[in-house]
Amino acid sequence: MSLAKLTVSALAVAAVSATAAAAQSRDTVQVAGSSTVLPYANIVAEAFQENFDFTVVVESGGSSTGLRRFCEGVGENTTDIANASRPIRESEIATCAENGVTDIIEVRIGYDGIVFASDINGNSFEFVPSDWYLALAANLPVDGAMVANPNTMWNEVNPDLPAQEIAAYIPGTRHGTREVFDENVILQGCEDSGAMAAMMEMGMDEDAAEEACMEIRADGVSTDIDGDYTETLARIAANPEGIGVFGLAFYQNNTDSLQVATMSGVTPSTETIASGEYPVSRPLFFYIKAAHIGVIPGLKEYAEFFVSDAMAGPDGPLAAYGLVSDPELAAVQATVANEVTMGN
Repeated sequence: MSLAKLTVSALAVAAVSATAAAAQSRDTVQVAGSSTVLPYANIVAEAFQENFDFTVVVESGGSSTGLRRFCEGVGENTTDIANASRPIRESEIATCAENGVTDIIEVRIGYDGIVFASDINGNSFEFVPSDWYLALAANLPVDGAMVANPNTMWNEVNPDLPAQEIAAYIPGTRHGTREVFDENVILQGCEDSGAMAAMMEMGMDEDAAEEACMEIRADGVSTDIDGDYTETLARIAANPEGIGVFGLAFYQNNTDSLQVATMSGVTPSTETIASGEYPVSRPLFFYIKAAHIGVIPGLKEYAEFFVSDAMAGPDGPLAAYGLVSDPELAAVQATVANEVTMGN
């Protein structure tokens, strides 16, 4: 969905703090971050233009990139909102504070699931987390020693899986999706398989064992995708035996070319994610620079519009695209309306 840009009316701007005053000369809301949140933000921006006379520019780049830009400081050359498919880290909050970004509003927009999809005409897959750990871990514990992962076929990982070469396309490390994948799939699979316990029996402490669990092989079996999901889709089109990690919404909008795998016996859907039955789901967020509210025209209006019942509710266009509406949406709306910052 294309992002429409609007003509901004001249608006009077009240006096603001010295740190935020530089932002007055800018009349567009600047948003950057998660490629997972990007389509939702574009839907909101397009609808926003029909009701308000403001400009919102939404860029992608990944959760970490968006939050890095967000934390660069306060003023017209900095981002107003960071989209993220994971919570902001303590280290990022500290960086923000060092650069004068001390008041941050965390807005949870709903939930999404991470799905494992492959070519619609290929083999079907029924995964558990240990399958992915045994397929992608750089090293595995064998007879009291760590050895390079020898698995190259899915049926070597699990005899119930197809005899198909392992070719995985996973989100790069700058994407929030990668963190959820590492922790909820790879680390969980390491624990489920008994590998983590074996590492600790070899003398590793828990932190070292977790790090070893989540080290992904770099021999070409697994490929980091630093772009958005369209790049992952293109890789599968080029290699029909490849399996990609996607957000639920992207898969749902590409069912003509992709089939989805089950995880732990559950098919991903808005229903199974909302109920908590599907094991690989995550909340989605955006973060607002509170110092820019009242300074950047349209910033608060855009944020309130984003989490309104009409947009983010269970019957709104975001839900139709694949977002699982937040059961506590009213509380989220109050956070935005009252400008409640993190820690308050």
